Amino acid sequence: EGTPAPKKPPPVESKLLCSLEELYSGSTRKMKISRSIVDANGRQAQETEILTIVVKPGWKKGTKIKFPDKGNEQVNQLPADLVFVIDEKPHDLFKRDGNDLMTSRRVTLAEAIGGTNVNINTLDGRNLPVSVPEIVSPGYELVVPGEGMPIAKEPRNKGDLKIKFDVQFPARLTTEQK
Repeated sequence: EGTPAPKKPPPVESKLLCSLEELYSGSTRKMKISRSIVDANGRQAQETEILTIVVKPGWKKGTKIKFPDKGNEQVNQLPADLVFVIDEKPHDLFKRDGNDLMTSRRVTLAEAIGGTNVNINTLDGRNLPVSVPEIVSPGYELVVPGEGMPIAKEPRNKGDLKIKFDVQFPARLTTEQK
């Protein structure tokens, strides 16, 4: 009859939470894992190992990084693969939409009518001055090309930054303003 070939169990998935900054600039994460292995005598033992995960700029939520055979091992089975799945931490300023970044800014009615400048702190720590022409309609969106997230397959190219404006209307107008 012979013994059946050892089966490979399904991969073990684990979430890897990344900040938008890490997904923008890329980062190296070290993850300490413990797994059960089968030692030379066929007994279960615990093993701890540090895995290095290189997060590439522009990676999206759901990106998978596979470490073959780094999951648990059981007698008469092949070790499982270990898979880390990228997840995004919420950000205070930006929301990611594919390769684009969205943010919103409040402006006063005077700024909306006369145009204004806003400074955006980018994910890589720059101060980006953006000049805003007059805002004609509520919900106006200004697109700054190339200031979004890096595109993973072509990191020199980036998506866009979209700034939505929220105009604060004064509670009452002074006679001058009228």
